[in-house]
Amino acid sequence: MCANVELWLIRHGETEWSLNRKHTSRTDVGLTERGRQRAEELRDYLAGTKFAAVFSSPMKRALETCAIAGFGDVAKVDEDLREWDYGIHEGRTTEEIRAEMPGWSVWENEIVGGEAIEKVGVRADGVIERALKAGSGGRVALFAHAHILRVLAARWVGLNARDGRLFALRTGSVSVLGWERETRVIESWNRGFEG
Repeated sequence: MCANVELWLIRHGETEWSLNRKHTSRTDVGLTERGRQRAEELRDYLAGTKFAAVFSSPMKRALETCAIAGFGDVAKVDEDLREWDYGIHEGRTTEEIRAEMPGWSVWENEIVGGEAIEKVGVRADGVIERALKAGSGGRVALFAHAHILRVLAARWVGLNARDGRLFALRTGSVSVLGWERETRVIESWNRGFEG
């Protein structure tokens, strides 16, 4: 057990699709101007913070946030940090989906043509395991997306992957997962930079 490793979860900055609340997984959209500004604020916030390892989703929005924040040259791409595959719901809002399927929830319904929540949980567990090994008693930064990071937080504290629904996460935010003695805890959550 690496009870002194902290995981810093960093959600990418705003994109046109996140701004419009569209489910975005495989579609490789970049940051908006506001998203780039948020990444600059992340750079300022993280200045001087030392990370034993930095991992990023392979998607443009995460890599761009990571680079602007000052960690692009040291980040390793981790395929398991990709966002949940939304299948036929890619590019659609919850409201649009509910017009056809009342009461639909990404957390509760089957994702046709996409990824089961249990598989997302397995991916999150793998990220946690690799981060703990790479952390060597320090901090590990994970640049990724809302749902995968929410699932990762749930798995960190021993909850079911589906319980990621309990953790809201805005764009360009920082959250820290750590320890209280030997117990995994959420030290801080959803730290934003709105003025």
